[in-house]
Amino acid sequence: MSTSDRALAAFRGLALGDALGMPTQSMSRAEILADHGPITGLVDAGPRQRIAAGMSAGAITDDTEQAVLLAELLVEGDGVVDPVVLAKRLLEWEDRMRERGSLDLLGPSTKAALARLEDGVPAGEAGKTGATNGAAMRITPVGIAVGATDLKSFVDVVARTSAPTHNTGIGIAAAAAVGAAVSAGVGGASLSEAVEVAIAAADEGGRRGHWVAGGSIAARLRWALPYLASLDSAARENALIDVVGTSVAAQESVVAALALAALAEDPWDALCQAASLGGDTDTIAAMAGAVLGATHGGSAWPAAAITTVEKVNDLDLAPLVSKLLVLRERP
Repeated sequence: MSTSDRALAAFRGLALGDALGMPTQSMSRAEILADHGPITGLVDAGPRQRIAAGMSAGAITDDTEQAVLLAELLVEGDGVVDPVVLAKRLLEWEDRMRERGSLDLLGPSTKAALARLEDGVPAGEAGKTGATNGAAMRITPVGIAVGATDLKSFVDVVARTSAPTHNTGIGIAAAAAVGAAVSAGVGGASLSEAVEVAIAAADEGGRRGHWVAGGSIAARLRWALPYLASLDSAARENALIDVVGTSVAAQESVVAALALAALAEDPWDALCQAASLGGDTDTIAAMAGAVLGATHGGSAWPAAAITTVEKVNDLDLAPLVSKLLVLRERP
């Protein structure tokens, strides 16, 4: 697998996971099973889907759209993201979503932080309560554009990129874990190696930003991975829902996503499982997809599913990924 193959598979894995979780996001597992049965592929939004009501099979949500937005800013800024410009682009994105009649808008941490920025609060303070998964869900472009060999420097970039909306130890640790796993995978690491880098990055990220109460991302990963590995498949699924959790809280959804990736026997099946759990399914599947794509390469994903997602969303990720890799290759 080449670097470009892994990088494109990471971004495509994010989009595929997002699209698989689109029809099930914010629903309970019981509701998902009643409307769809276990998710095995791309399906239309069902009768109980409120946020993505009426969306067709393969449609992406905020996870992919904000990742693309961040990728474009990285390219425009030659690897540097201006926090004021990021805030402006996110608000413009939300306005477009409203015009389309979508309820898939900015998450709670991002919304609160951007409101503070508009009120004149400095960028370093605006995200001081952000502990949800918004920074982690869109961090994949940083993982593609920046190597993680020097982990401290890598987390520096993650922290600067996350700070406008998620400037807390939890928010930065969550983004650092996902981003570092992607970066390590793009750089040639195996899945198990990438997960170890993710935990180390979470440790480093947890020392950044403002303190907020909540479990450590790194500590929860160290606990969850062997615990889940000790269970059979049915018990593991129940534990992901009831013990780890699948909410927008970073300590739940980011840990669930990395655990699903770490224990995956088949990348596509893992994303389908993520989409079937309930809760923040689109984000969990998107983050898992980015990590699995980076570590397994393009052969992980069904060609037909890629074609559907790219056609439905008019999405062409290859040129954008190539530009991100140009940034990665610089000293």
